[in-house]
Amino acid sequence: MWSKLRYRRRVEGDLQRWQQAGWVTEAGAAAIRADLERSLIGGGLAQSLAMLAAVLIGFAVMSFVGANWQDMPRIARLGLLVSGLVASYIGAGVLFQKSLASFGHAAVLAGTALFGASIMLISQMYHMDGNPPDAVLAWALGALGAGVALRSNPALAAAMVLMSVWGWMETAQINGVYWPFLIGWAAVAAAFLWQRWPAGVHIAGVPLAAFVISLGFMLNDGHAHPLVTVLGLLAAAAAITGEKTRPDLARLWPAALGYAVIIAFCGLTGLQFWENPPLAEFIVWAVVTLALLLAAIWWGLVSGHRNVLWLGYVGFSLEIMAIYAKKFGTLLDTSLFFLLAGLIVAALAVLALRIGNRSPASPALSTETTT
Repeated sequence: MWSKLRYRRRVEGDLQRWQQAGWVTEAGAAAIRADLERSLIGGGLAQSLAMLAAVLIGFAVMSFVGANWQDMPRIARLGLLVSGLVASYIGAGVLFQKSLASFGHAAVLAGTALFGASIMLISQMYHMDGNPPDAVLAWALGALGAGVALRSNPALAAAMVLMSVWGWMETAQINGVYWPFLIGWAAVAAAFLWQRWPAGVHIAGVPLAAFVISLGFMLNDGHAHPLVTVLGLLAAAAAITGEKTRPDLARLWPAALGYAVIIAFCGLTGLQFWENPPLAEFIVWAVVTLALLLAAIWWGLVSGHRNVLWLGYVGFSLEIMAIYAKKFGTLLDTSLFFLLAGLIVAALAVLALRIGNRSPASPALSTETTT
């Protein structure tokens, strides 16, 4: 759905440019827009409704079974669960063969929901006692297997969500870092990479970034924010290097760089506002943070990566507001800091303007401007 929306926006920008160049007539542009609208409404709406239907059917089955669970013989309970699973996955295969991919993915998602319900209900039926996160892990592995076997991105997304819930539950139990989460995360992330699904980068990036940021509060008695900062900077360097050396993974690197910037920024924020350092050390970390964010803004401009550009803008604004809130009591020192920061940023703006006037426009920026 979202990829179709992005595609429509990109085509809309191209149409305007092609019309200005005289390559496409007004009637031709109108016909293209109408065709895009039909495709978006038909395919996108059908896919969204099919996913919602799968979720509702899954809850309906679980509610029905739960309401009549005690009145059914055990063999009937097992038969109902197994038949529901088999029907979901066989139905998904048939739908895929008939080129009804949206409905096929919905059937896989329904089967994934039934698999999780089966784990819980069978455990209850046979009075199995154990570690609750283990049941979530089994559910996640089932979703991962179904997603890989049937090449279903929604099932893989569900697997990542379940892996994240499993890792969070284990972390809460031990009140510390649960390193095995990285193994489960890597398995699902590898499936996303194998599928070459752009949205999977973000679905995998959010829990990984949260895990790395949490290390600052869990390791070294809650004082591991330097480690988080270093990891973020190393990830940023790896993303920039990967963009140059592996252009075939072009969709991966901008998102990876964005999450790396977030991780480094959170680490530096912890050093400034969680560690409560002396004023001189605080100023050093604040300058380093602003320098990182300015570098992100610069890289976003020269590379054409809008996500990195806006992350730099947002982070810069948050940093300035946080500095003001923390040092509000020392207005003279705060005003001096803001004055120096403003002069530095102004000088960098003049330098960037001169560099831009002397060098040709970046192809990436030209593309962003025209689209």
